[in-house]
Amino acid sequence: MPTFTRGEIKIHFEEYGEGDPILLIAPGGMRSAISMWHHGPWNPIDALQGQYRVIAMDQRNAGDSVAPVAVGDNWDTYTADQLALMDHLGIDQFHVAGMCIGGPYILNLIKHAPERVTSALVLQTIGRDENRDIFFAMYDMWAEDLLAAKSDNFSPEAMASLRHAMFDNELPLFCVEDAFVSQCQTPMLVFAGNDIYHPNSSSKHLAALAPNAQLIENWKEGAGVAQGLDRALQFLQSNG
Repeated sequence: MPTFTRGEIKIHFEEYGEGDPILLIAPGGMRSAISMWHHGPWNPIDALQGQYRVIAMDQRNAGDSVAPVAVGDNWDTYTADQLALMDHLGIDQFHVAGMCIGGPYILNLIKHAPERVTSALVLQTIGRDENRDIFFAMYDMWAEDLLAAKSDNFSPEAMASLRHAMFDNELPLFCVEDAFVSQCQTPMLVFAGNDIYHPNSSSKHLAALAPNAQLIENWKEGAGVAQGLDRALQFLQSNG
């Protein structure tokens, strides 16, 4: 089981295929782990490994990745893990595909390292649309499981601090200002969400703001599944 270690942080990752690299950031909220890709309309590991070097990872304290939680941790903490993993693998520039919480993670990656992200597939991003309580509830269930382990890596104070930093704000896309998105030049293919965690309004908001974004509305059912995958492959090829 490949593991990237830095200090007390252990990040589990998996690699598939050859070609231009693409980093996968899985759905699942705070439980963003490689196994969660099996719940989507198509699994990018299967779909992309024939043409790309696919790097999939478990985010810290999800799947098989572990790390302490400290007061002051925030979205940037996760971005640092993602960039450190790519550094560890000797990858300078890469595509990125993320679903659910992967949307904000992608935007924060671009914010901190725009020169490294070649293009982005943003699949049903989370976002704000009168749904604050469900994100607190999602976070609290994850935090309760960590605290139940009674490890020195987790304290109620640190877990509360991270909850506030990630979800207790008014930003439509959680981790970046709209002003940043409106100036973001990275090519994005945005696949629309359609539920309370992944509001359609959030995908439309991102696609409308980002100068080089395209929106795909129908991709989760019927003929739209294969058509959406074809669009993703064409998009990656055109931005290679």
